[in-house]
Parts: sequence; structure tokens; C-alpha cells
Amino acid sequence: MQLVAGIDTSTQSVKVVIRDAQSGQVIREGRAPHPDGSEVDPAKWWSATEDAIKMAGGLDDVSAIAVAGQQHGMVALDKSGEVIRPALLWNDTRSAAEATELNNEMGGGAGIANAVGSALVAAFTASKVRWLAKNEKANADRVAAVALPHDWISWKISGSQSIAELFTDRGDASGTGYFDSVKNEYRKDIFAKAIGSDREITFPRIVEPKTFATKTKTGVPIAAGTGDNAAAAIGVGAQPGDVVVSLGTSGTAFAVSKTPTHDASGEVAGFADGTGYFLPLVCTLNAARILDAATRILGVTHEELGELALKAEAGANGLTLLPYFEGERTPHRPDATGVFSGMNLGNSNREDFARAMIEGMLCGMADAVASLEKLGVEVKRILIVGGAAKNPAVGKIASAIFGREVIIPAPGEYVAIGAAKLAAWALLGTERPPEWNLGDVTSIKEVATPEVLIKYRKLRDQTQGW
Repeated sequence: MQLVAGIDTSTQSVKVVIRDAQSGQVIREGRAPHPDGSEVDPAKWWSATEDAIKMAGGLDDVSAIAVAGQQHGMVALDKSGEVIRPALLWNDTRSAAEATELNNEMGGGAGIANAVGSALVAAFTASKVRWLAKNEKANADRVAAVALPHDWISWKISGSQSIAELFTDRGDASGTGYFDSVKNEYRKDIFAKAIGSDREITFPRIVEPKTFATKTKTGVPIAAGTGDNAAAAIGVGAQPGDVVVSLGTSGTAFAVSKTPTHDASGEVAGFADGTGYFLPLVCTLNAARILDAATRILGVTHEELGELALKAEAGANGLTLLPYFEGERTPHRPDATGVFSGMNLGNSNREDFARAMIEGMLCGMADAVASLEKLGVEVKRILIVGGAAKNPAVGKIASAIFGREVIIPAPGEYVAIGAAKLAAWALLGTERPPEWNLGDVTSIKEVATPEVLIKYRKLRDQTQGW
């Protein structure tokens, strides 16, 4: 039996899964929390990774390793490989103005989207590099390399201390805002604009899918790995025509596509996937945390929240939530807050409140799927994954709001599973990533409730500029 390790370094925690390379059978697992916040010392990630690896029984007996990580985050390194300042994460919105500046300098949304597949928003690494250059010039002047969280953890696992040995894949690189995933090359001119200097910078080497990049000090090969959304697509076995709606810390809707997309509006990011295809993606800042807030307010568990929501009628008796609790990325409203509309004495109860919270989250994701369809992305199936998918009401309400059948795979750490599949792919040398039996899937088809989405979109449009 050949074992592979998949590591998911996400916003909230790090997960390590050890699986059989051929069958995907779970052998052992480990997990450790990450600090909260949108600015984190990467050393805390590494400490958590070591703890999770230890909890998973170590890596001495594995034949290959791959890492998947949260996209976009800026890990600024000096020439000796030391971290210059705490990493700015994808959900740090302070670089919103800088994103707009860079877009304008590249000919507007259309210009930058044609160059790198996406119009820039605050989340992109390029925007954060510009913010650093404007606000912390001394730190910016020290920058010799910029790594993404996945790049940095892979590098740390290798034991290297040389920035020349940093590596990444085209999937994660496509979220920087300075990588062309069609030509598979860095746009060094865009990075130079961002940092305000044309001095030489070390960019992580692009490693092809199903390829080993390096080895650990003990000789275990490390595969390219990828970003978290691309890994989730691999983990769940998404194929062209599938849209994955991931309800984690952020909400994402992404499709596996054989052709690239270029969206000047900034709604759809034209990312690459982890297998050689493309991954057009829409990201929201607010997903599972909306349900977390609802459980805290009501003093119930997630299961009880779902039970309450299913006791209410569709539309929560007129109560509508715009769920922009943490600002919002799509639509681009970094300073927005959540808004309840239609509240009255009749719907001021636990059931309608629970329903409105879940409907608000899912209406935001319905908008995300609609944005993909506007660009001509084929949507044959919708798969729902992530922590919130476990809620008993989510699948039923999602089917009603999306107006179509939804598929919920068996619960699992699909980002870590995707990383493990990438390690197995490189190890086994197969044409495509291995297909593992990961358990039963659930198909749900409910009566469509278009009126709920109509009310949500009316509230969304009326609050523009709030």
C-alpha cells in the first residue's frame, strides 16, 4: 500500500489526511486551528501544520505529499527568506482602493481581465502588494519574493530556506493578479506596477500538474499542489459542466471549464484549475459564518437552526436578509454591512429569522451561479460542499432558490482530499487524477421559489452605496 498526504492550509485551520493512493481509503487524519483575523503571522500556520502532521501520525511512511491553500494571501519575503510582516489574507479588504488603481492603470476592467483573466479586487495578491508599497514603503523595499500560503507551506515542508526554491502551480498563481493562465507566465510588468519598482523579484516556479516539485529532507516527493478551490474541485471529482458551490468561511461558486473566461466586471475570476483546465469562480465573503451568527443569536446548534428554518414558509413571511456581515467581495462592496428588510411583528420569531438567514446566504450564492452563466459557463450540475452543507435545511432551501436539483456529496474535507489526489496523481502517473469512492451522494429537488430571489435582488439593488 502506497500512502499519500494531502494538506489543506485554510483560513480557519490546517487539515492533514493520509490516504491510500489507489483506493483513497482513509488511513489517518489530523487537524489544528489557525488564528482568527485577516492578518496572520505565517509562523502560526507552520506551527499548526506541524501539530496537525503529528496528530496524523507523521509523514515518515507516506510516498508523496501535496498542499492546497487559501488563495491570494500575500506572504512577503526578504532575500534571506524571512517573513517581512504578517501575511495579508484574501479576506483583508483594506486594499480595495489599490485594486481599483491597478485596474485603471491596466486599461480598466477589460484591460486587466484580458491580461490575467480577472479584474482585480481587494482579495488579489497584486492589490495587497500595491497597498504595501503605499502604506509600508520600508517593508516593500525589502521584498525579494512574494509567496502564497500554499507556496510557503510547501516550501517549509521541503526544508528549503532559499527563495529560489519556492514553487507553485498555475491554479494558485492565477489568483495573484499578475499571472497569465492562458500563456502560463507571470506578468512581471503588472507586479512592477503594484510594487512601484522594476527591481528583480523572485517568483515561485510554476510546476505542472501531476508533477513533483521537490522533496523533503527525508526524500519524500512533494507535488505541485494548488489553491483551495481548485483542490476542492479535484476532491469532489468535478467535471466540465459541474458547478461547485462551496459554503465555507467564504462562499464560492466555481466551474470546471476547458476554456478560459475574461470578465471585465470583476464578478467572475478567470482562474486556472489544478489539472490543466480553467476554473471560473465567483467568491463571496459571507457564507457559513452567517449560519454561525444565527446559531449564536438564537442559542441553538446548526442542526436545530436547520430544523427551525424548515418550519417556516419559503420567504420567511416577508423577512429578507442581505448577508454582507463582513463587507462583500461580489458584488464589490467592501464597506457594506448586513441589512434586514421587511421585519414586522408577524415574522419576528425564531423560525422566520432562521429561514431568512439561510435564504440570504443562498441567494448570494444563486447570484454567484448566475454570474457564471452570464459568461457562457455551462451549468449541468450543482454540487454543494463545505461545512454549511451539513445543515439539514441547506440542501432543500438551495434547491428551491436555485430552481434546480442539487447534489450534496458525502461530508468530507474536500480541499485536503483534492491535495491528496494531486499527490497520488503524481505518484501513480495516471492520465487524470484518481477517482476515489468517497461515499454516497444526496440528490435534492424541491419546488422552485423564484419570489425569494426576486425580493433578495430588489434589496441588493436598493442598498447600492449603503
